[in-house]
Amino acid sequence: MFFSETTRKTDFQTGLLILIDKPYRWSSFDVVKKIKSLLRYRLDLKKIKIGHGGTLDPLATGLMIVATGKFTKQLFEIQGEDKEYIADIKLGATTPSYDLETEVDATFSVEGLSKERVEEVLAGFIGENQQLPPIFSAKWVDGKRAYEYARKGQDLEMKPSQVYIREIELLNFDLPDIVVRVKCSKGTYIRSLAHDIGVRLENGAHLTGLRRTFSGDFKLSKALTVNDFEELIMKME
Repeated sequence: MFFSETTRKTDFQTGLLILIDKPYRWSSFDVVKKIKSLLRYRLDLKKIKIGHGGTLDPLATGLMIVATGKFTKQLFEIQGEDKEYIADIKLGATTPSYDLETEVDATFSVEGLSKERVEEVLAGFIGENQQLPPIFSAKWVDGKRAYEYARKGQDLEMKPSQVYIREIELLNFDLPDIVVRVKCSKGTYIRSLAHDIGVRLENGAHLTGLRRTFSGDFKLSKALTVNDFEELIMKME
């Protein structure tokens, strides 16, 4: 059952799926915390079970699947489904975090890059890939998040993970910026993909924007903004 205007207070306890369009610079935890707060203090649901399926970085936006009650048991399966993203990538420059969290540390000329060459490189990612997660990531390493080591300037050896790129499409080419649609397996870091695109182009690249549009069969077009969700909760009796 999905949250809607006809949802009743008791439905949250029984179990619901809530599709949210995560705001820019909000962590996935921020979204869950906001929803939990509204349910606890507006609807007086003090003991409500709640979780989410698939973390998004603070600099990313788009589809988040939040579950309550018995539907939280479905989150493991939801997390394992393929995801689709629209990625904004800047060629000709790299950053340590592979995105805008850190400053540019190297630049390259993009004069020799063509649309045809970029499309050729993108096609080479389809299938299985050994991907190195970003050091500035939430991946657990020896009991800590990788970014905890990175932000302290500590050396850290990241181990590659096997990911699968099912579809990849160049949507826009306007050097130094490109826009790419990616359908991929669980655990794929689009920041790492952006970085690897730069490497294969014998250039540089980093992620400048990311929006999740699908998670399994769930669509971003069906999601509510946090403000929309709050407004509906405030109208409930």
